[in-house]
Amino acid sequence: MRLQILLVALLALVTACGQGPVRYAAAPVPSGGRISIGVSQLEVREVSLPAYARSEEIWRESEGGALTSDSSVLWADDPARGITMELSQHLSTMTGARVAAEPWPFEELPQARLFVRVQQMVAGADGQFRMSGQYFVAALSAGRDRSGDFAVSAPFVLDGGAPAIAAARATAVRDLARLIADRGF
Repeated sequence: MRLQILLVALLALVTACGQGPVRYAAAPVPSGGRISIGVSQLEVREVSLPAYARSEEIWRESEGGALTSDSSVLWADDPARGITMELSQHLSTMTGARVAAEPWPFEELPQARLFVRVQQMVAGADGQFRMSGQYFVAALSAGRDRSGDFAVSAPFVLDGGAPAIAAARATAVRDLARLIADRGF
């Protein structure tokens, strides 16, 4: 009986000393110069991500091409929400338009909606963080509908771990916002 109590106490101590997951945010990067677009109010719908990228885990590509993750290394925010917010902020700063993530918080309706569907989002074994997919701009009251493919990438230091990947993701999302502002309106 004493041995059981001792083992339970030891197990509780080991469990209490265990470290929880570590979370990493994509640190803000400068948006860059101004880009004129044909709308003054834009709603950004939640970004659609592939199944693996929707999880909180930070995924990496191995040398053999397999995607792997570590459940103790997580994004600080839900990836779809985080990327949607980053896109909204960059588009607002770049264009000077009233830009907000869904749901649209203003009385007056937006002039257009942006949909982004990411097909690939991975920290590559080659030291490039890659995002590719399609974007769609639905004109609600001004201009015309547009769509296009995108492929953006940002370098990261392979042995830099999750902080390097998070910084590369922030740069890739900024570059995606610039691409959409340039081509989507």
